[in-house]
Amino acid sequence: MDSTAVTELVEKYIAIWNETDEGARRVMLDEVFTPDGVYVDPMVEADGVAAIDAYIATSQQNFPGLLFSHGAVLTHHDTVHFPWELGTPGEAPAVSGYDVAVFEGGRISRLYGFFEGF
Repeated sequence: MDSTAVTELVEKYIAIWNETDEGARRVMLDEVFTPDGVYVDPMVEADGVAAIDAYIATSQQNFPGLLFSHGAVLTHHDTVHFPWELGTPGEAPAVSGYDVAVFEGGRISRLYGFFEGF
């Protein structure tokens, strides 16, 4: 994937975390993740799109009204690394970290999330 396509995929991924409509979020998840995609962070290992969706829904309940954003996207071969923040726009983030994702066929097959200070 070229760097523009990778950045667009990361933007779609971040948009998933901000999408509160379950139907719209599921469509986005199916576009961004492979069917057997895996999401791993210090709190969870979510296997498959349905499990990833459930984790995102729970996260949105735990952090109502907060939005994700991302920083510079670094990529090579089939892997991407980028920082992210969760918070109220214009204020200091409540949580921040970095993600590393592996691509397969133009979608994310595995994503590893790291939290700052965790």
